[in-house]
Amino acid sequence: MLPQEVIRAKRDGRALSSAEVKEFIEGLTKGAVSEGQVAAFAMAVFFNGMSADEAVGLTLAMRDSGTVLEWGLPGPVVDKHSSGGIGDNVSLMLAPMLAACGCFVPMISGRGLGHTGGTLDKLDSIPGYNTTPDNELFRKITREVGCAIIGQTADLAPADKRLYGIRDVTATVESVPLITASILSKKLAAGLQHLVMDVKTGSGAFMAKREDAQALAKSLVSVANGAGLKTTALITDMDEPLAKVAGNALEVLHAVRFLKGQLLDSRVDEVTVRLGMELLLSTGLSKSADEARMKLEGSLASGKAAEIFAKMVAALGGPKDFMDAPEKHLRAAPIVRPVYSDDEGSVTRIATRELGLAVIELGGGRKRADDSIDHAVGLDQLLGKNFTSDMNTPLCMIHARDEASFERAAQIVKAAYQIGDGAESWPPILERVAP
Repeated sequence: MLPQEVIRAKRDGRALSSAEVKEFIEGLTKGAVSEGQVAAFAMAVFFNGMSADEAVGLTLAMRDSGTVLEWGLPGPVVDKHSSGGIGDNVSLMLAPMLAACGCFVPMISGRGLGHTGGTLDKLDSIPGYNTTPDNELFRKITREVGCAIIGQTADLAPADKRLYGIRDVTATVESVPLITASILSKKLAAGLQHLVMDVKTGSGAFMAKREDAQALAKSLVSVANGAGLKTTALITDMDEPLAKVAGNALEVLHAVRFLKGQLLDSRVDEVTVRLGMELLLSTGLSKSADEARMKLEGSLASGKAAEIFAKMVAALGGPKDFMDAPEKHLRAAPIVRPVYSDDEGSVTRIATRELGLAVIELGGGRKRADDSIDHAVGLDQLLGKNFTSDMNTPLCMIHARDEASFERAAQIVKAAYQIGDGAESWPPILERVAP
């Protein structure tokens, strides 16, 4: 079928067959479909949506546009994916925790998008860490260590890379079926057997409205299971930062201390463990929620998860003593100072997205796609809701490269916090979505 006929059908609201979608995506991959036609297709989907069957067809076609990994490992192949937030470093802890529990975790992650941080940007703060190994090394580390956190390789779902690039400049990023296919095509190409999704909602999430997050979570779960990937989702709160830090090296250091049992950060702890529980129950490695929680917490208490993270870092080119002396290897900002609220009282509201923008203002994120990142800068000791702000308790500590960026970030942080007499605080996990 001609590409324009596929576009016409979707423009007019007709459901596309799997064969039509497959032919269009093959044309996109081979360059037979023009950028204008891809943009028209994306806009037609944006306005008219897709049925579950159409979204499954699109996801499988994008998966099959490149290499599809097969593992043959002596245990379940699993992964977790987050829709993005502030202070969300869960992947760094969860991958080795799951590996310590008998899973294999080939985790393909992304870079920062908009106001949110990216797992690959965090890992780039570790000297020597290679986020783009070839498939042979990726397989070897996953098999021998139990987990490997890397970026998308060129031969995994290449259609997604081209389609996303066009969506990004044609105001069609927010389409639920296109988001669904983009996420899941890469996960299916990675050869996963089980997946858990962390779909965030609130002031720091892309899906700020709860109903939008629910729609995305239901779409992801429906399409993933329809494509043969056993998947559940948790909808989690992003009306305040997940961890008490935001910034690349700071979040890595937080993860190291978490894995070594050197800090307690209750919100990120609960989200990490609950996501892990979903996968241990899905795989059958645990028969009950209590058993799953005990195994995950045991992976931390025994030191096994920390040991696996250390092996992964070294195998991907990072320092062999990274877990023993992370401060020696992670760059530190020259300016570390507190910022205080002008008012005293309880934190009643946080414009969490603004905290992500403060990190970008410091140089810890990108204003343009080709910007370099300062991995040392960011925020830590972030106050959460219902914590008291006064002249002895800062809103956070700012890690800055120079005085000018410190001042700009301080103004953003102060404006992001609302101080009053107390607030309604949400639990970190709001809802579970299952097939």
